Amino acid sequence: MSFKLPYWLAAPLWAWMAGAGAAPLGFDDALTRALQETPALSASASRIAAARQSAIPAGALPDPQLTLGLANVPIDGADRFSLDSEPMTMRMIGVMQAFPNAAKRGARAGAARGRIGLAEAGMRVVRQTVLRQTAQAWIRRHTAEAQLQHIAALYDENRLFDAAVRARLAGGGGMASDVVLPREEAALIAGREDALNARRAQAIASLRQWIGDAADWPLAGTPPQWPIDHAGLAHRLEQHPELALYGHEARVLDAETDLARAATRPDWRLGVVYQQRGSQFTNMAGIELGFDLPVFASTRQRPLIAARVAERAALDADYQARLRAHTAELDADLAEYRRLDRALARQNEVLLPLAQEKVTLVLAAWRGGQGSLTELIGARRARIDAELKAIELAGARDEMAARLHFTYAQPDESGVQP
Repeated sequence: MSFKLPYWLAAPLWAWMAGAGAAPLGFDDALTRALQETPALSASASRIAAARQSAIPAGALPDPQLTLGLANVPIDGADRFSLDSEPMTMRMIGVMQAFPNAAKRGARAGAARGRIGLAEAGMRVVRQTVLRQTAQAWIRRHTAEAQLQHIAALYDENRLFDAAVRARLAGGGGMASDVVLPREEAALIAGREDALNARRAQAIASLRQWIGDAADWPLAGTPPQWPIDHAGLAHRLEQHPELALYGHEARVLDAETDLARAATRPDWRLGVVYQQRGSQFTNMAGIELGFDLPVFASTRQRPLIAARVAERAALDADYQARLRAHTAELDADLAEYRRLDRALARQNEVLLPLAQEKVTLVLAAWRGGQGSLTELIGARRARIDAELKAIELAGARDEMAARLHFTYAQPDESGVQP
């Protein structure tokens, strides 16, 4: 036969064991740890470092080329393939340097700078996600544990209720079947406890994704209360980190468009060559100058320009679509926050007092021999539901407030529109 330790006994024991080597985990502590320990932010930092390193050679000249060759080698007659028999046979060694046009080098450097900005903006998006999801996971765990603490009080109350039923039966009141009802209520409470323990475990699992083993530490404190202002959030909407990404992507595309246009201008190359002839002849030197001839622009360079322009138009449309989506999401989240806030106030100010009043009235009637135990049990269950619902609504409202705060109230200040 298995024995399950109820939460009201297990929680203090667990907290003592977990906290033996760890400090309590406050809300701000969880956010700080998430920013320090999340691998996703380390990956973003590496991408920024890679983009910065790639930008160093972006506008530089290409590496010079070493050229080797033979010239004027006879291929027939008695001296065929001889390097010394003819006065014009030469061994050549030289250096060639290409000089892309200035517009092309500038566009490459601009695209590299844009990619740095894009990597930094991507890191801000990751940071925002880490903070939001860590905050919501901490609040979910806090809510579940608040409900579990309430379950512990319900166990104590149920034991007193069971004793009262047995005392009434011993005094000749009630029916023999009444003794079962408090145990049914206890089973109901245990079922709620199991569901809440599962929620708590799920919240810890979510929290562990961001802060590792510290997710198992006992919690301390309560969630902060953020001011939720529709006008202020809407005003800062266009500075949202995800929208800022489009600005940096636009810079990269603009630079790539400039690069495609620069390809219609010729590049040039300069080479210096040293020519060695036979020992009986003097050595020689030469200079080479070469130019690209972009004479097929209609089928080579212009289609690439048109492709970049089309991508830029698509990016602008994507930005507007994403802006509308965020606007709609903000409106929906604010509506849900207001609903939860009103529901919580109604639960605390109306429904919970009514549920408690009903229990008081039915209990008084039962003790006076006028009410049924079944009605009392039903009233107590309704009160339990109302109490747990109040805690649940408070947690849901705090989660939505965290979502609004970390999604819209703290956007990236350096975001730009495309």
